[in-house]
Amino acid sequence: MDYTSPKEAALQVKRWPKDTIAAGRRHTVGLQSDGTAIAVGDNQFGQCKVSDWRGMVAVAAGNVHMATNTGNAHTIGLRSDGTVAAVGWNKHDQCEVSGWHDMVAVAAGWRRTVGLRSDGTVVAVGRNHESQCNVSDWRDMVAVAAGDWHTIGLTSHGTVAAVGNNQHGQCKVSGWSDIVAVGAGYLHTVGLQSDGTVTAAGSNKHAQCEVSGWRDMVAIAAGSYHTIGLKSDGTVEAAGSNKHGQCDVSGWRDIVAVAAGCAHTIGLKSDGTVVAVGDNEYGQCEVSGWRGIRLPGK
Repeated sequence: MDYTSPKEAALQVKRWPKDTIAAGRRHTVGLQSDGTAIAVGDNQFGQCKVSDWRGMVAVAAGNVHMATNTGNAHTIGLRSDGTVAAVGWNKHDQCEVSGWHDMVAVAAGWRRTVGLRSDGTVVAVGRNHESQCNVSDWRDMVAVAAGDWHTIGLTSHGTVAAVGNNQHGQCKVSGWSDIVAVGAGYLHTVGLQSDGTVTAAGSNKHAQCEVSGWRDMVAIAAGSYHTIGLKSDGTVEAAGSNKHGQCDVSGWRDIVAVAAGCAHTIGLKSDGTVVAVGDNEYGQCEVSGWRGIRLPGK
């Protein structure tokens, strides 16, 4: 299997890597190799109605933290032509993306959607009560991540910007450098450094920021109270709350991508199949039958 080294990851981030699996509070989304999408889990607001999507190159799933016992969620899809599709809950206009063009990456947070343009600028729609959508002045971005109440942007220079709620220090990333990937959870932020190590800021109530000992990482993901890291050998690390078994990934092998929902974790294997652990109350972990999920960079 052809894994990506940390140094190669630093170069690839400038090519706007596409997420082919995504995990929300109660649903999971996968991008198939033919550009169609598949979803399982709660569909109360139509967030799993993606069967008619075509020409997709990335997917994102809006999250709702565990303290919110509602199914209000949405799903975002990025098309190969740079336009964006959205389904699901739209109370805060988080699905109003039909006018977006020239997009190269998307992220979905709690009640909002963030889009990265090919020119390095960023747009956002949805709930802005904590200024989490105030990204219009961002420039030279190569990646974005959306937490519940904060938004993270990675620049081509490896520095990180943040807007939104900073009550737990989740936006204290101004001193970060040599970052090649970012992840945003409920109240914490995670950064993958070019040397394969990981840094974190924000709430550590559940030890979700205990990642300083991680090495040889090539990808990261942040759930509500847990953090996931993918190693170059295809194994996976986890830190944080394991109340629902979302951190039971020590036996995973041959993984090429990871995604973290509120309380479940998704892993994409090199053969295009998917594994899942954690909260499965709404069937969001019922992915064992998935085949042909697009591999990263393909």
